Amino acid sequence: MPDIICLGEPVVDMVCSQPARDLVSATNFDKAAGGAPLNVAAAAVRLGASAGVICKAGGDHFGDFMRQSLAAVGVDTEQFLQDPDCATQLAFVAVDEDGIPDFSFHVKHSADQMLRPSELDLAYLNTAEIFHFGTITLINTPARHATLEAVQWAAEQGMIISLDVNLRPSLWPSPKETMRWSLEAIAKCDFLKVSGEEMQFIIGVTDLAEGAAALWEMGPELVTVTLGAEGAYVYNGHEGGHIPGFTVEVADTVGSGDAFAAGVLVGLLESDADTADLDWYSLQKIVTFANAAAALTATGKGCIPALPTRQQVAEFLTSRG
Repeated sequence: MPDIICLGEPVVDMVCSQPARDLVSATNFDKAAGGAPLNVAAAAVRLGASAGVICKAGGDHFGDFMRQSLAAVGVDTEQFLQDPDCATQLAFVAVDEDGIPDFSFHVKHSADQMLRPSELDLAYLNTAEIFHFGTITLINTPARHATLEAVQWAAEQGMIISLDVNLRPSLWPSPKETMRWSLEAIAKCDFLKVSGEEMQFIIGVTDLAEGAAALWEMGPELVTVTLGAEGAYVYNGHEGGHIPGFTVEVADTVGSGDAFAAGVLVGLLESDADTADLDWYSLQKIVTFANAAAALTATGKGCIPALPTRQQVAEFLTSRG
């Protein structure tokens, strides 16, 4: 059974096939499986762990495509639900010359927001050591209730709880609601991943040491602030600092953050120490591995098709000394 279980939103990314500054000027699109927590599950499998998903997609061709894409990578899809009365979420993505994406979500009241607490198989969670989720399924009910119930159950089982804030302001009814549920989620997690922009939104500061420490005070045992090609800032209450990233030729940054999160989760899974007790050497090792996974993902188009294997990451790290 899976070591890592990810609850989240199945999303089919429609990625512009040629660089475009925004979706207004974008033309042709390629279809790719996506949704941040599901990307994390796929990335974790590619990096050598076992992973499964808890989610709901539409009972449509896009939902079938998502389920088959995850299964093809090796993700356990036992709890991949499909609702014939709902549609799978679509995200149109334009990527500019620097690999920076412009997102627009297409489906209102999509299937991922319809996951109900009664549909959770809580016994399935007992099989894992790590539970990972994001904030997208906290936007609307009933998915919010299902997510919070799963988080509570995972905590009661002593699992490591992992959160990627993954802010998408256009999907939320208001900034106040975004902040409210983001803060509640942060208070419930052991490992927190945020981008520099998300840290600034939540804490209101740009200083990495100050921001990471403030996030840690909210409850997580380990905080990582991702910085793109510059790597990540890490803090766990007694160890903190910047861990450099890698410069690569970027094709598409979509999914790089998910590959990073998966890299950290695989590292935590394989570590002998508790998340809160990792020394600086261990943090450097785990996060450098995660940075490499993120960098390699950025060299390919789409997320799941671009995710590197464990061997590819090892060879990349060897080549970079």
